[in-house]
Amino acid sequence: MYNLTAAGGTANTISGNRLFVYEVVGFHQNSETSQNSYQLRNSGKTLITVPYSRMNQEMRRITQRGGKIVNISPVGDGSAMPSSQAASPAPAKAKAKSAVPVNTYRPKTPFIGKCLSNGELVREGGIGTCRHLIFDLSGGDLRYFEGQSIGIIPEGLDKNGKPHKLRLYSIASTRHGDHVDDKTVSLCVRQLEYKDPETGETVYGVCSTYLCNLQPGADIKITGPVGKEMLLPEDPNANIIMLATGTGIAPFRAFLWRMFKDNERQKNPDYQFKGLAWLVFGVATTPNVLYKEELEELQHRYPDNFRLTYAISREQQNPEGGRMYIQHRVAEHADTLWELIQKENTHTYICGLKGMEGGIDEAMTAAAGRSGVDWSDYQRQMKRAGRWHVETY
Repeated sequence: MYNLTAAGGTANTISGNRLFVYEVVGFHQNSETSQNSYQLRNSGKTLITVPYSRMNQEMRRITQRGGKIVNISPVGDGSAMPSSQAASPAPAKAKAKSAVPVNTYRPKTPFIGKCLSNGELVREGGIGTCRHLIFDLSGGDLRYFEGQSIGIIPEGLDKNGKPHKLRLYSIASTRHGDHVDDKTVSLCVRQLEYKDPETGETVYGVCSTYLCNLQPGADIKITGPVGKEMLLPEDPNANIIMLATGTGIAPFRAFLWRMFKDNERQKNPDYQFKGLAWLVFGVATTPNVLYKEELEELQHRYPDNFRLTYAISREQQNPEGGRMYIQHRVAEHADTLWELIQKENTHTYICGLKGMEGGIDEAMTAAAGRSGVDWSDYQRQMKRAGRWHVETY
């Protein structure tokens, strides 16, 4: 669901300070939204929060974009103000999902944050550079959940002389931020580097290089948040399997910090994780294990609730004598993973390089087959049940 928020424009009256939610159907893609990397659906409902003073203006804008208002509800009031063609209230489950913040800031009107810190994550002897960045969100309304992403618009112009388009990055902090004050958001960014196949010259990614070189105090253009595929279930008893390569660790850091960090547990008395979290993390070398000390501290403190497995390709060997990749670790533990996956409260997440998916499916096909189950069919059932989550590139 595309969730728009209309901001500003309060009147000097009690009514002017009130907010209303328009439930709209029939929005179509326009020049503004077509610049996004995600698409509006031609069907489905859109929720728009509007101050009283802008209700008429927003009605006209909705009509111009082909939308139809089917319900108007005051924020904070259980009653509804139906329009002439009001629909029945959405089911409770749908309303809960729509509460996930999406597209608070868009490319034409990004939030201007500030870089608070930019620290190296790759230790001495590792390959490349990967940075942990913290951005200040004070003064804005950018709220997010674990598993979402934000867009970054790098400074400068592209080869055609136009402003750079946004790039999406998975958020690496909990909804409360690394400082647990609801004022920051963090990213885990590896500098993209590759050889041009024609010239042999080293090419560096535009946005990743911009971020890796960003200085504390610098302004940063942020859009979003976006994404509902990788959200962490609210059930504190759920089992969470996380399969990551490289910077695919970002959403899982957010998950694990929410589950186990002391200040987060204090901040979230209604969410005290009691299930099993299992992270299988693939990297090239030991110095490239991002957040290594913190991950291992959590494993030491919560041995009954957090299991940590590495696949270090350039240092470990698989059973055939080749490099150890994440799919080999999955194959090694396939029967245990399969037993866990069959539990109805288990969610599996895959984040990182797309190439690992085939090997994971191969390993799980063998494990499920030993139980007489077709893995492809079972995987489709999990997707329909919202228990299989993938974000690869």
